[in-house]
Amino acid sequence: MSASGFSVLIPARMASTRLPDKPLADIAGLPMVVRVARQAALSAARDVWVAADDVRIVSACEQHGVKAIMTDAHHQSGSDRLAQACQRLGLDGDDVVVNVQGDEPLIDPSLIDSVAGSLLEHTNCVMSTAAYPLDDADQLHDPNVVKVVTDREGRALYFSRAPIPFWRDAPTRSSLPSPAPMRHVGIYAYRAGFLRGFPDLEPAPMESLESLEQLRVLWHGGRIVVHASSLAPAPGIDTPQDLERVRALMGHGSPS
Repeated sequence: MSASGFSVLIPARMASTRLPDKPLADIAGLPMVVRVARQAALSAARDVWVAADDVRIVSACEQHGVKAIMTDAHHQSGSDRLAQACQRLGLDGDDVVVNVQGDEPLIDPSLIDSVAGSLLEHTNCVMSTAAYPLDDADQLHDPNVVKVVTDREGRALYFSRAPIPFWRDAPTRSSLPSPAPMRHVGIYAYRAGFLRGFPDLEPAPMESLESLEQLRVLWHGGRIVVHASSLAPAPGIDTPQDLERVRALMGHGSPS
């Protein structure tokens, strides 16, 4: 099924402990959030909106022809912010919304299409996301790397910071089973009706333990289909070092 008929929403907040005012960080003469929106616009999305918590973000977007909407500053997560954006934009029911993180100016538009397409094809799922095979055993044991296991239909069984599936008889810690474990990628598509009700769902105990919001969906019986990508996505930006790396990839250094 075609991935047409979906919208992209980009949550953007000014507060960042590691990179202050991150959405407005200059990348080759444009604010980061504008770069992200322009990449997302290369997908098959019918609309791209930035959901902001600060008028400076909205102003920067509007100056560069990017649509933006104000949301409350108190939201605890990007999902909460997008739930309010869905309400204000009148998105509901089976409308498909893709959450593209506001710090991924190099995101592949085809990945956005694939995640949206997966949800459009799986009418029994409320969300979709993506993952790719790990090729490094150190990452399998790294709690900062989120892993996912799926059923035979590609639907998520569990997400964890622990090494899953656990290879009981692994010959060494550096061994990887075959097929390789899957590393989760932080891109999501939702059915808008489900997303609007997400903030009202009771948090799951395992969500708090793992610090993984998507586990709330599984705990409440929702299904998440996982698009299996063959390649790792382009790097996002969390720190000043990440920002310099992306600027270098784009052939530009720090602004003078």
